[in-house]
Amino acid sequence: MATQHPSSALPAPARSAAYPMAKPGYGKRSAPDQRPHTPHDFDLLPTRERYVAGFVDHLPEGAAMSVKTLAKQLPLYGQQAISTALKALSVAGHLRRVRCAVGAGETTRWAFRTFWSRTARDNEWWNAYLTAENAWATRPALGVTPPATAAPPPPWVPAENPPPTPPERPRGEAAPDSPEPSRADPAPGPAEPAEAPAPASVPHQRTPADPPDTAPAPGPAPSAAPATTATGPADPTAPTPLPSPAYLALARLGRTDHRLGLSADDCATLEAQAAEWLARGVDADYLTAALTAGLPAQVDSPRGFVRRRLIDKIPPRLLPAEQASPAAPARRILMECTDCGTPGRPEALPDGLCRPCRAAHDPGSAEPPAPAVEAPADARDIGAYIAGLRDLLKAP
Repeated sequence: MATQHPSSALPAPARSAAYPMAKPGYGKRSAPDQRPHTPHDFDLLPTRERYVAGFVDHLPEGAAMSVKTLAKQLPLYGQQAISTALKALSVAGHLRRVRCAVGAGETTRWAFRTFWSRTARDNEWWNAYLTAENAWATRPALGVTPPATAAPPPPWVPAENPPPTPPERPRGEAAPDSPEPSRADPAPGPAEPAEAPAPASVPHQRTPADPPDTAPAPGPAPSAAPATTATGPADPTAPTPLPSPAYLALARLGRTDHRLGLSADDCATLEAQAAEWLARGVDADYLTAALTAGLPAQVDSPRGFVRRRLIDKIPPRLLPAEQASPAAPARRILMECTDCGTPGRPEALPDGLCRPCRAAHDPGSAEPPAPAVEAPADARDIGAYIAGLRDLLKAP
């Protein structure tokens, strides 16, 4: 059968779809200090675990590591087989699943990550590594300010009246006691008619108000006199300073409830009392809610009403953060059981497995059962004993 569209060009190779990536903060994380890639990295593992380990090892940082995602990319094995292979890799020391606390306060959420190491590590190495990761993660929560966010030093402010700088002279030359004749003067010779000296170039100066032969009246020090002249009148184009948060909170009361509408003078008068509230650790929303809660049907004097509430409802002063008793920092990184996902400390999950999953994975590692103790004759089950006797009587 003849080809309908013959072409000498080679067909383009099919592109494989990109591996799905996890959300930012989730997915695969590579452990440090790994040996370089070699063809014999996972030769000691079984066939299935070696296949899954080689695939995971070549995944990029942040790749999705859920069992369902790996099963979609590995068609040879299903989800149950992938889960069993990951459990075996965890026991072999190549993998640990953790959950990390991201954010602070009410916005804290858990991000699930998988730490991967091409080099097999023992439990002590993983415990030390995850403990160091947790210590690094808890540093911002303890209030340690990074060096990049430290406040810069205050700018240098020059002196108002710097002292005059004496003129520089060549090194080794003493200061002259009397004015020296100009070096351009001609050498002494026959007397010549005196000529009027050329006038020196002197900048124009203001004529003093007092006559030259009259002593000037004593005045202020020279450094204090030009204070008003140097600064000059206020610049009308200078930006107006912004009002304080306490002033703004009082100004918004009228917009929140028209019964507490305050004028500009009222806000300026009550600003100090409102600032005392903010100094005790409350915010503007708390101040507004306390002043507008349970208002009467009519407020005749908003200024007096707000002043009374600012005095009567002032909140207690809270202890500063540095004086409060330091509480134990919450752990930011918890290891998870690779099989069932039970969280815990790294020391409580050897091989990345909890006790029930470890016992199910390796029955020989479980605690041996207690030896059976023969019950005394008087403690036997009488019903079972009688039933046994009847069976013996029925036998031919």
